[in-house]
Amino acid sequence: MKLTVLGCSGSFPSADSPASSYLVQHVDDEGRTWRILLDAGNGSFSTLQRVVDPCDLDAVVISHLHADHFLDVAALEVFRAYHPERDLPVIPVYAPEDAAARLNAATGNTCTTPPGASGPALKHEVLADQRTFEVGPVRFTAREVRHPGPAFGFRIEAGGRTLTYSGDTDSCDSLVDLARDADLFLCEAGYIEGRDDHIEGLHLSGRRAGVAAQEAGAQHLLLTHIPAWTDPQIPMREASEVFEGPISRAELLATVSV
Repeated sequence: MKLTVLGCSGSFPSADSPASSYLVQHVDDEGRTWRILLDAGNGSFSTLQRVVDPCDLDAVVISHLHADHFLDVAALEVFRAYHPERDLPVIPVYAPEDAAARLNAATGNTCTTPPGASGPALKHEVLADQRTFEVGPVRFTAREVRHPGPAFGFRIEAGGRTLTYSGDTDSCDSLVDLARDADLFLCEAGYIEGRDDHIEGLHLSGRRAGVAAQEAGAQHLLLTHIPAWTDPQIPMREASEVFEGPISRAELLATVSV
């Protein structure tokens, strides 16, 4: 698998990056490349177009319905519903319940077919705790995590390798289960100790992310969702105090092989 960062700023787009969004790509045994959009935070559709043609997406997977992870699904719907040169197929959007209603609230549409379009651009698939689904050869397992939601993290498996994505969460057992022996653990670190650690049920600090990675036996920790007002070296340092493996920070347009 290959992971490309389309947006990694925590809670809102920064001057340097859109909000959370990632592209997962995997080449199957027949040489076909599968492309899955993992979250679509505000501003990220612009970056997506710099990396791949949105016509070529096979699926969208959304961890939860906050704007910094979901809002640019509206842009994708417009692109696919009204493309002037191609009649694009409907693609699945795996997301929490009420995603379709939340999308219509953002766009002003009244049904799944946008006004003037020939039909829906997206097919909504409802996530649930421990639901598994496959996009070609890529297998997803969703687990509910600790964040106002519902909200989900994902274990993503293909070609004998495992990528875990935390979504947004505070510390919880399901997060550790998702990251068990993962080759790459893409984990949020929206908070820092001493400033935010009194807040329960919203986000991980760098330290909490490091503890989860250590407990899970993850091979590599990739920190993301660091807000613009936070020095990224702080959560990196916090994580390094409790996690023995390599630690990196997500950066816009960076690509990581899993």
